[in-house]
Parts: sequence; structure tokens; C-alpha cells
Amino acid sequence: MEKIRSTTILGIIHNGEAAIAGDGQVTLGNTVMKHNAMKIRKTLQGKVLCGFAGASADAFTLMERFEDKLEQYRGNVNRAAVELAKEWRTDKYLRKLEALLAVVSADSALVISGNGDVIEPADKIVAIGSGGMYALAAAKMLKKHSSLSAREIAEEALKTAAEICIYTNDNINVETIEK
Repeated sequence: MEKIRSTTILGIIHNGEAAIAGDGQVTLGNTVMKHNAMKIRKTLQGKVLCGFAGASADAFTLMERFEDKLEQYRGNVNRAAVELAKEWRTDKYLRKLEALLAVVSADSALVISGNGDVIEPADKIVAIGSGGMYALAAAKMLKKHSSLSAREIAEEALKTAAEICIYTNDNINVETIEK
């Protein structure tokens, strides 16, 4: 079975604004199956932004679990992320899920993996998916050498990834929150 490649997600906190951007392409082998997939969402009454990469059904399952953890831990993003990662790693069913989550709030930018990892980069930029590293490199330079907002950096970084990565398109969705 051919692997589905489908995502570039970038999250950033910059100058009092948090943003997450995702492209819309879903690819099966060498065929583009969809151009306008929505891979990002707001949760916790708009206070947390999430994006996913990987198998869609797995990612939606993990998003639902993360939302439950956010409610359980009263909006504490870091605690919810750690508890999800623990459950994901130890649960017999969840352990088989193939996805990554990028989570951004006003204060935290995290990548959550099924290996039990909760990664919080010092520069508050997270990226996942096929074109994630291209978007990350672009975002790092834009953050360092421009006066763009978090929204603008996220959008421009995804555009850069779309120019380089064949699994990323320029149908970009962006969500933001302000402190």
C-alpha cells in the first residue's frame, strides 16, 4: 500500500500573538487526492491552536483525546500534552496511531508524539509534516530578520515550503490567538 503524505503544519508565538498554519494538500503516492484539507483547528474556546500530521483518522482520534485532556486539566496545555503523551505511549490501542500534533497557545508551542515526546522549542516555533523542516527554516529566518506578525510569518513560511516540498501546496489556512 502506498503511503499517504499530506501535511505541512507550522506554529509560532511571536510578539504577543500565536499562529498556526497548515496547507491543504493530501497526496497518495504520486497523486494529489485533495487540495483543500483542513488540518488545523482552534480548541478550548479559541485559546489553543492545534495542527496534525499523519494518518487522518489517527490524528482526529488524538485531537479528541487532547481536547479531553485540556478539559480535564482545566486548560493547562503543558499538563494536557504530557498526559496525552503518556497515555499515547502506554495504551495498547493508541500506541499504534501514526500521527503528530503541533499545539500552540499564548504561552506554549509544543510537538506531541506517540513516542512519549512533548517537545517545546526555546524559540517557540514548531513544525511537523512532510514540508515541516522547510517551513521551520523559513520561519526562523523571518522571525529573526523581519518585523512580520506571527500570522504573516506562519503564512510566508508555508508558502516557502510549498515552493520546495512536493507534498505541500499553497492552499494555506491560518488561525491566530492573541495574549
